[in-house]
Amino acid sequence: MPYEVVIGLEVHAELATQSKMFCSCPVVDATRSEPNVSVCPVCAGMPGVLPVVNQQAVEYGMRVALALECEIASTSLFDRKNYFYPDLPKGYQISQYEHPLAANGRLVIQTSQGERVIRIRRVHLEEDTGKLTHVSRDGQSYSLVDLNRAGVPLLEIVTEPDMHSVAEVRAYATQLRAILRELMVNSGDMEKGVIRFEANISLRPVGAAELGTRTEIKNLNSFKIMEKAIQYEIARQTGVLERGERVVQETVGWNEATGETFSQRSKEDAYDYRYFPEPDLPPLVIAPEWVERVRAGLPELPRPRALRLQQQHGLSPYQANILVVEPGVANYFEECVRVASDVPPPVFANWILGEIGGWVNQSGSPFSEVKVAPPQLADLMRFTGRAEINLTTAKAVLAEMLETGHSAAAIIQGRGLRQISDTGFIAGLVRQMLEANPQEVQSYLSGKETLSNWFFGQVMRHARGQANPQVVRDELERQLKALKAGL
Repeated sequence: MPYEVVIGLEVHAELATQSKMFCSCPVVDATRSEPNVSVCPVCAGMPGVLPVVNQQAVEYGMRVALALECEIASTSLFDRKNYFYPDLPKGYQISQYEHPLAANGRLVIQTSQGERVIRIRRVHLEEDTGKLTHVSRDGQSYSLVDLNRAGVPLLEIVTEPDMHSVAEVRAYATQLRAILRELMVNSGDMEKGVIRFEANISLRPVGAAELGTRTEIKNLNSFKIMEKAIQYEIARQTGVLERGERVVQETVGWNEATGETFSQRSKEDAYDYRYFPEPDLPPLVIAPEWVERVRAGLPELPRPRALRLQQQHGLSPYQANILVVEPGVANYFEECVRVASDVPPPVFANWILGEIGGWVNQSGSPFSEVKVAPPQLADLMRFTGRAEINLTTAKAVLAEMLETGHSAAAIIQGRGLRQISDTGFIAGLVRQMLEANPQEVQSYLSGKETLSNWFFGQVMRHARGQANPQVVRDELERQLKALKAGL
């Protein structure tokens, strides 16, 4: 029996505020700081302390909610979500449940089948938990707790079960991350755990209206891991159903070493957490004027920007959608276009996404550390536009620019890389190459015309890649025609 995959996604994004959600402790980089250096009685859950809401966190949450076209609640409430775990010192988490910050939004994603709308069920504020490190040493196992992250503002974004493939989940998660970064409310650095995904997956017979029993995969902190975990869970549930068994509702984790999900606990429902209103916090009342101020301050978002880049600069949908994934990349592209109106914008897009993007991926450096400023890239493009260097040479020059920060002119001059377009000189190179390869020439004249590409390669090799390719092809064609005519 064919099954339809149904997926909903919960995204937990740490908000890039200076202090924690309910206290004045600074937010520190958990991957670089010593454990437990940013802890106070409030985030450590000491008796008698009182939380105070971080106004900046509320505004950041509103920015995201408005970007997702949500309705901002005029009054929202904080609740206590009770569960007991070593990384949650109070024994409960301050979160929102029945009355969240915002609800009823949407995010439009681009798929191979066209645009799809993913509905946003809710956007709510809460505090993050601490971090456990599990240790096995000298035959003993124990856990260490670091409370630096406990109390960091966390925004949870929950979709409706509107996705039906791993590709759609990837498109949604990629676009949401781009929005968070454009809004400057989250760094998007998933290696540091500032964005974490939880996928709710179920299967149902194709055509059925009722949802199947779901499992939730917790704490997926990269696109690659998320995709692998979802693919595995789909295959596992398919096998269970095809054997005539029932899928058990549960929470599962992902074991990267074995490439499998594993059961953590039976899936809780809301009543398992014993939600009740947080007695130490009053209702969060948001005035309409505040909402409008936040709305007015929103930047151009990735999807509208991609559409504008296509219309204004003639980019392909692929080029535009990739450029806007990283705000700094799109800004770099538009600065290139601004300083060099004589270079077609798609040319810049190709080089930024191709050569520069490849260098960024290979070096592991962030795009912000690229040493080639837009005016320098424009200068390189002008050298190729004037046919002073060819494409192969331009790529080599750019590679050196990226490593050293030197200008294109200095590298070309210093290494003598200017392209040779002298027809007399190139005619001599072609003649010498043909005279040095009589057997290949005879094969060509006998009908093996694909050898013309080999001849071209030989000439370019002897010219050390500096000969003008078009002049070489024209001259090669002229001399080969002359040889044929002489038969």
